[in-house]
Amino acid sequence: MSDIVIIGAGAAGMTAALYALRNGKSVKILEEETFGGQIANSPRVENFPTIKEISGSDFADRLFEQITALGAEFELEKVLSIEKKGNGFAVKTDYGEHEAKSVIVAAGVKHKHLRFPNEEELTGNGISYCAICDGPFYTGEEVALVGDGNTALQYAILLSGYCPKVYVYTLFDRFFGDESLVKTLLAKPNVVWKPNTALTEYIGTEKLEGFRYKENGEIKEHKIGALFVAIGQVPDNKKFENLVALDKDGYIAADESCVTSCDGIYAAGDCRSKKIRQLTTAAADGAVSALAACAYIDKNF
Repeated sequence: MSDIVIIGAGAAGMTAALYALRNGKSVKILEEETFGGQIANSPRVENFPTIKEISGSDFADRLFEQITALGAEFELEKVLSIEKKGNGFAVKTDYGEHEAKSVIVAAGVKHKHLRFPNEEELTGNGISYCAICDGPFYTGEEVALVGDGNTALQYAILLSGYCPKVYVYTLFDRFFGDESLVKTLLAKPNVVWKPNTALTEYIGTEKLEGFRYKENGEIKEHKIGALFVAIGQVPDNKKFENLVALDKDGYIAADESCVTSCDGIYAAGDCRSKKIRQLTTAAADGAVSALAACAYIDKNF
């Protein structure tokens, strides 16, 4: 049995591991994909204290090296559920079961999809949700992007460095991101902004050939082989609702204390109810949740 099982290896989860390990607790981290979380896909981080500039992948690498040097265990497994077991918990995965005295859920969020019929088949075949991962594959080609927030803005700016033309589709006639990013994007000569548009369907079966969209009540068609979807994220917390309360949007109901409705389970990072989702707030949650879990273990075991 581990002292603490942490679900998720993003900034929140790995910071939680750091604080728990430094408090003498054994830690096992369960991650479905790879360590780093969303920040690993960021080309440039400039708002983390003491670090003027760093890539998200380098930030994640450093944190991972730090916690593994302290003894953190890391398993690449998909968590299916958490159940009470004795006076502790059993975290069930697609590979088995892990017992813990306390659990920290730092599962992050998932990308929102447009939910068109052939989206699953076309994902990875012209449709992408990560410009950092897939942008270089389209060097020298025209691409399109849909989204109006900071992630969409950053992706479009990044793509403008690879591609001769980047078409940016937004539902409204404005962006909902940092003004500095908006100015940077609109100053790019190879960026074409398409406001007041709504995508209606994808064209293609085995590979994206384009998409249809509505503009001023008229259905139009854009023939293109690459579309980056950056329309936001959703939590993946339903698997935990047997033990912890969720808010109306599916986030774990927990305030700045990271305490959930179940004693011994804590929530950290983007998966919990919060107004600000940034790298610094994820790290703060990691510290708070770990110290709370350590105090819970010291009191009850």
